[in-house]
Amino acid sequence: MSDGQIPRGGATDPVFAEPWEAQAFALVVALRDRGLFDWSEWAEALGAHTRRTGRAADYAAWLDTLEGLLAARDVLAPGLLAERRAAFARAAAATPHGAPILLANDPLANDPLANDPLANGPLGSGA
Repeated sequence: MSDGQIPRGGATDPVFAEPWEAQAFALVVALRDRGLFDWSEWAEALGAHTRRTGRAADYAAWLDTLEGLLAARDVLAPGLLAERRAAFARAAAATPHGAPILLANDPLANDPLANDPLANGPLGSGA
């Protein structure tokens, strides 16, 4: 929607409870449109995830399923997802209550040594 409103189904029920759910949905649709998977592969992967976890097929399950497909197809570099989750957690901890969580709020975002293996490994000062 061009006005930034959450789409609604019926008269008053929102289609998505939160904006991130709409973003997750749009991401899945865009990656399917680009040929990363087809709908039957998506349905099988989401179903397998819900059977394995016992959770509902909510949008959190959509994200977990999408991450699994990206990793299985080598679209996501090993460790990148863990790094992004850690950055998000640091950003969340540094964000005032009620403010949007932005990765730019990660205290290590502007630290040139934060992701340097030599600075944080056995040879670096972080050892």
